[in-house]
Amino acid sequence: MNSVATPAPAGAQTAAGVPFFSQAATFERLWPQIAAHTSDVLERGKYSHGRKVLELERAIAEYTGARHAIAVNNGTDALVLLLRAAGVQRGDEVVVPAFTFAATATSVALAGATPVFADVDPMTYAMDPASFARAVTERTKAVMPAHLFTQLADMDAIGEIAAAHGVTVLEDSAESIGMRWNGKHAGLLGRGGVLSFFPTKTLGAIGDAGMILTDDEEVAERAGILRHHGRMGKTIDHIAGISNLSGASGTNSKMDDIQAAVLLAKLTDLDRDIARRAQLAEAYTERLKDIPGVLRVPTVVERAVPTTPVFYVYEIEVERRDELVAHLTARGIGTETYYPIPLHVQPCFAELGYSEGDFPVAEAACRNAVALPFYPDLTEAQLDLVADAVRDFFQGSQL
Repeated sequence: MNSVATPAPAGAQTAAGVPFFSQAATFERLWPQIAAHTSDVLERGKYSHGRKVLELERAIAEYTGARHAIAVNNGTDALVLLLRAAGVQRGDEVVVPAFTFAATATSVALAGATPVFADVDPMTYAMDPASFARAVTERTKAVMPAHLFTQLADMDAIGEIAAAHGVTVLEDSAESIGMRWNGKHAGLLGRGGVLSFFPTKTLGAIGDAGMILTDDEEVAERAGILRHHGRMGKTIDHIAGISNLSGASGTNSKMDDIQAAVLLAKLTDLDRDIARRAQLAEAYTERLKDIPGVLRVPTVVERAVPTTPVFYVYEIEVERRDELVAHLTARGIGTETYYPIPLHVQPCFAELGYSEGDFPVAEAACRNAVALPFYPDLTEAQLDLVADAVRDFFQGSQL
């Protein structure tokens, strides 16, 4: 999910600086595979919705265990088309978390429905089931938790509440590739979910790309039709009209084959990259956990069922967050703020009538949270520079 970036200043990425994100080493290592896949695209001359896209759909379906993987242009489109394919339409309400990237909620509006917000759990940043239960009304059509940063929302609790109220479970699993709940991959715990392949994601392209995951035949068929102007296969009959498929015609959300080619090459290293992320997270936690002023480091919550966490970003909560960001930036260390303003008080949702104080956990995260440089190419030396800079800031402020 995108965020507000605080890049290192121009010229600051010296030996003493650390960019927030880089995949230069990854591309150097994987270039032979990337070149082979992209050359295949160029030789065939099919640059959109072609053979490489089909290969990627099959590969992602195999990796996740999904019966259907439907490639689309980006993660936001994946959310909108998933909602529409699941029957969400005008007059419906969809419960979403107040702490997440804007697309989780704006996709609901783009599907014609109304987002209703719920607070998040302070340990996982994922939707708080009790807050979801309080948000349910007679108009609630679906709930769509967002699995943020490291681990899934409590899908058993959310599923039980949804079942009791006849509410459809969908998942904003955009950044959750590799995460599993009791052996089941993220996005497959309700009627469907999504993946984003934005460049900074655990599996990232070199541009925008996304995927819908589902085991539901009806959702898969509808999503496949909606992504291609309402067309079924190569027919010119545009069957998704104003009276079906959630009340609107299809759109153009076909995946670029160049993005599919890059993703196929990088998919071979995905498990290796996930393991590296876990090592980096452990190293960060060891260095930061006892620093006064660091209020929270990522912690994997134990569940009653086995779960598989994946560290997508490394986000901490700190005192004087904005001052720390300025301190790190001055040292050439990039950071990102996920997310500076909670969704329920964003101007675009003002008409929904929410106020500050409605969701205190989400609001605290927006005040205090900052993400540190975190990606498989990050070296131990760079990680030490970041951790030392955080320690220097808080220890220096106590002198």
